[in-house]
Amino acid sequence: MRGGLWQLGQTITRRLAQTDKKTIAQRCFASEADLKKTVLYDFHVANGGKMVPFAGWSMPIQYKDSIMDSTVNCRENGSLFDVSHMCGLSLKGKESVPFLEKLVVADVAGLAPGTGTLTVFTNEKGGAIDDSVITKVTDDHIYLVVNAGCRDKDLAHIEEHMKSFKSKGGDVSWHIHDERSLLALQGPLAAPVLQHLTKDDLSKLYFGEFRILDINGSTCFLTRTGYTGEDGFEISVPSENAVDLAKAILEKSEGKVRLTGLGARDSLRLEAGLCLYGNDMEQHITPVEAGLTWAIGKRRRAEGGFLGADVILKQIEEGPSIRRVGFFSSGPPARSHSEIQNEKGQNIGEVTSGGFSPCLKKNIAMGYVKSGLHKAGTKVKILVRGKAYDGVVTKMPFVPTMYYKPS
Repeated sequence: MRGGLWQLGQTITRRLAQTDKKTIAQRCFASEADLKKTVLYDFHVANGGKMVPFAGWSMPIQYKDSIMDSTVNCRENGSLFDVSHMCGLSLKGKESVPFLEKLVVADVAGLAPGTGTLTVFTNEKGGAIDDSVITKVTDDHIYLVVNAGCRDKDLAHIEEHMKSFKSKGGDVSWHIHDERSLLALQGPLAAPVLQHLTKDDLSKLYFGEFRILDINGSTCFLTRTGYTGEDGFEISVPSENAVDLAKAILEKSEGKVRLTGLGARDSLRLEAGLCLYGNDMEQHITPVEAGLTWAIGKRRRAEGGFLGADVILKQIEEGPSIRRVGFFSSGPPARSHSEIQNEKGQNIGEVTSGGFSPCLKKNIAMGYVKSGLHKAGTKVKILVRGKAYDGVVTKMPFVPTMYYKPS
């Protein structure tokens, strides 16, 4: 889905008010029949979730509170997100690591068991097919999660290369975890609340680390990660236990952790300077252009061996022609596709995500500009509805990250 989810949340009520009720009913029933639902769908509706189509799923954009309040509450207390629309899968076999390294830029072999990293699936031209958090569970088991909107093309891409790899004697197989649901618990109360539901000591689990453990009586895959910039966890739970786990988390927080929808999730990730695939990363954007050179392991830079390596390694050596940067701007918030100009009115790039920051109380955006104009402090003009407004390039994240790391 293109454009800000925050903006979508703000317009839902207006659209409902402006549209004939019978037409709404017809559209809803027609679209609802085609949409997939997570096991928490009824739970969302019962708790006031406003459901919208997203990547083929019916997902909550927000609940009874506003997107602004929900965003701030995540940073001050905590949020619980249903992200079961995303696709978790496991690669297993003695050669699962070398197989995956043909498709992603990460140094998977260099990961210690029980640790993970953000990576990018690339195509032959070095462009991003998708970004993903991957975890080396053991030397012959990789767990990864791919974006809901990219599921079909990602799985087809992996399967195509897996067939070729196995035809040459490669030892790798996969399992798609459609039997599990995925919850994201984020914010400063995430760890103390979750600790009530497990005997394992979460203070010994750091950012990017993974464990298989018992939570609220069910076997879960727990990764200390998230998409908000806050400390938190992604919890893969058997689907039959997902609603009970969500209820237990909310109960143990005594009302401070709130159910939170995609609208606030979009605001939070933008404040954290994180990419949304389909907006800030696409098939024609390389990891280097997207500011993710850090995700390309040193060994991979030396050896290559992944799709598009020649293009990407050349960009690392010579520098890319465009770069992803952050902006503060005046006037109305910039949106995806807003033109970026230099002070002379010449086009230098395009906004890919933008909105009003609930935590900073100012407009923020990210986008791509020509190299040389990407330095923090560079003054720009951003066009919103045909009018130019002052902007300035700034470093990201906009809001400091709070990841739990060893001191």
